[in-house]
Amino acid sequence: MIHQHDKLHLPALTTEKSLKTLVENRSVYSLNHCELNIFETYEKSELVPLQFNDLVVTSMMRGKKIMHLYDDPAFEYLPGETLVIPANVKMKIDFPEASKEHPTQCIALAIDRNKITETLQFLNERYPKVGENQMWELDFHNYFFYNNIDLATTINKLMRECMSTSITKDVLADLTLQELLVRIIQTQTIKELDNPNLTVSKNKPINYITEYIQKNLKEDVSLKKLSSITSMSTTSFYRFFKRELGMSPLEFILNEKLKCAKKLLKNPSIQINEVCYLSGFENANYFSRLFKKHEGMTPKQYQLLLVN
Repeated sequence: MIHQHDKLHLPALTTEKSLKTLVENRSVYSLNHCELNIFETYEKSELVPLQFNDLVVTSMMRGKKIMHLYDDPAFEYLPGETLVIPANVKMKIDFPEASKEHPTQCIALAIDRNKITETLQFLNERYPKVGENQMWELDFHNYFFYNNIDLATTINKLMRECMSTSITKDVLADLTLQELLVRIIQTQTIKELDNPNLTVSKNKPINYITEYIQKNLKEDVSLKKLSSITSMSTTSFYRFFKRELGMSPLEFILNEKLKCAKKLLKNPSIQINEVCYLSGFENANYFSRLFKKHEGMTPKQYQLLLVN
């Protein structure tokens, strides 16, 4: 199987005698500013309705769902994936494979709207974004994404606090909610960069600088060079980049090179040395080691897997 996205720690399944229903059995953990819902389904079902009064961050834990959202085409929802759904949006869900032996499990974190407003105001006041009219805000058009390690770690932490019996759990959950919103916005920003219709403007420096990186993967793109393009000091540029995307410029460059390599490997006749050069790596052994570390297989194994 090609590279797994970061999955979450699985909550225990409800014991059979405690199940109230076999379709979307719900366990609830309520805190001051959020509510953790754990849904489990044990039989095939279609078009099951679901709606929340607050914004909800939902992550798939086990099994497979088919989601019907907005007027968009229905899509598969699998472990390692997260959705951000605004308040009062009607969802309909199919469970094509659910059974007692293979149940589906999904979490839904409903977040108090005042907490969201308060957090976004805090971020915009204390950590204003660089560029004209750039704000910390959630993008509800960009509602589906694959978990990265930072997002998965934060969701795991929040689940742990919600299920805790500690007297300090509300305080810790509030801090983690702030972190979760930051991680979601950073993840949405990264995903937006892959949009082929993205408008690149110097008014939004992060788009401008990441496009420059993507077009110059074979060049020596140094921190000094990138900071000079944005007319920032290297320290200010590093802080700006990390705040926008949740990763350092070097981590982003490496991710882009690996992404480029994976696209090139779709060609069954291309040589690994050529992939290495075209994606901006100078040493084939280093490229292979790095690729295996990130993807769990060598470039050649990845290429053969795509062909087969």
